[in-house]
Amino acid sequence: MEKHDSLPFEKVKRETLIKKRDAATSTDHGCSPNERQTEDLVSYGIINLDKPAGPTSHQVTSYVRDILGVKKCGHSGTLDPNVTGILPIAVGRATRIVQLLLTAGKEYICLMHIHKEVPEERLRQVIAEFTGKIKQLPPVRSSVKRQLRERTVYYFEVLEIDGKDVLFKVGTQAGTYIRKLVSDIGGKVGGAHMVELRRTKAGPFNETGGTVATLQDVSDAYHYYKNEGNDKLIRRIIQPVENAVAHIPKIWVMDSTIESLCHGAPLHVPGIAKLESGIRKGDTIAIMSLKDELIAYGKATEDSEKILKDEKGLAAKPEAVFMKEGTYPRLK
Repeated sequence: MEKHDSLPFEKVKRETLIKKRDAATSTDHGCSPNERQTEDLVSYGIINLDKPAGPTSHQVTSYVRDILGVKKCGHSGTLDPNVTGILPIAVGRATRIVQLLLTAGKEYICLMHIHKEVPEERLRQVIAEFTGKIKQLPPVRSSVKRQLRERTVYYFEVLEIDGKDVLFKVGTQAGTYIRKLVSDIGGKVGGAHMVELRRTKAGPFNETGGTVATLQDVSDAYHYYKNEGNDKLIRRIIQPVENAVAHIPKIWVMDSTIESLCHGAPLHVPGIAKLESGIRKGDTIAIMSLKDELIAYGKATEDSEKILKDEKGLAAKPEAVFMKEGTYPRLK
């Protein structure tokens, strides 16, 4: 079987296109995300958490909130108590970014036990039927209305077969229930159930690169930071919120445009300095400063090509604003 292990956004080759106008950014305002003060990261960042088996996603999020002493935290998609793996948790002012991650693709490693002996060729044939667009009825205990709905399985790779135990990797559209996927496969091969499940990707967050952290890591890092003045570990664990928009296309704007965006105004073409190619009308996009700070995310109202060609008109409508008003004051 041919190997495919990329979520849709990971397959997109992006090229940054410079707008006609040159633009510089002020050294007096704003700050590159990687140069933020540690105290700012603790109140406005995101953690690539490795959820343990046992507690609910809500409980884990509460643990992080209590450890860091912040007023609010939010997680990017519920994992069942016994499921482990990637659970991005946004901290403080960054909490609303989880809405963007909820709709991002996910990857899982699953151990499935088949109830009857099934020839490998037949098993692979059935799995192929559950790759691509599938119909799935959410389980009885779920947070969504129980009605048949279409979901996309981007890739489904069998890693190992040991008797009736099948280890596989699957990349899915958000909202795909893996336990139900296993049950539906079982319905065609004489029964199957999920033994163990781990999420290995949630949007742009994954297990690679040394960014994933356990609850103990978070606790230790905060202890070193608050009690010993050592912020090296906490700065590795709490990432800039901008890392949560790594998977969506971007538009960069001039300093003079930022304040109006912070007040909820739409983005017009004259305020754009540069943007990525391949943006399509209706795409969710991130609006960035020239220092790569997240200002807002929203919907593109035109394609990249039209935005590049036009000198006026609407380019995007913000849906959630993250930058504080006054970060880039209006020029007097």
